[in-house]
Amino acid sequence: MTIYEKVLIGPVLSEKANGLREEGKYVFKVDPSATKIQIKEAVRRLFNVHPISCSVMVVGGKPKRQRNRAGYTASWKKAIIRLPKDEKIGLFEGV
Repeated sequence: MTIYEKVLIGPVLSEKANGLREEGKYVFKVDPSATKIQIKEAVRRLFNVHPISCSVMVVGGKPKRQRNRAGYTASWKKAIIRLPKDEKIGLFEGV
C-alpha cells in the first residue's frame, strides 16, 4: 500500500455526492491528518486526473443510543475534489 492509498480511505456514495458528481466534483473519505495538497496529489497519481481544487471538512459524530447507553459515532474527514469538465474518475462511473 502506497502513501497515496493511505490518504484516500474510500469514496463517499450518497445522494448529495451523486449530485455533485454531475458538476465534476468527487467526494472522498480521507485520513484525518491529510492536507489539501496531499489529497490533490493522491487523486492525481491514483486516478491519472488533474484536480483543480480541493475542499476539506471534518464531519462531526452523530449522537446514538444503544439500550441505556448514549454515545457518538466517530468523526471523520471528507474532501471534495473538483476536476476539469473533460476528466472523470472511473471508480465512480462504474468503469
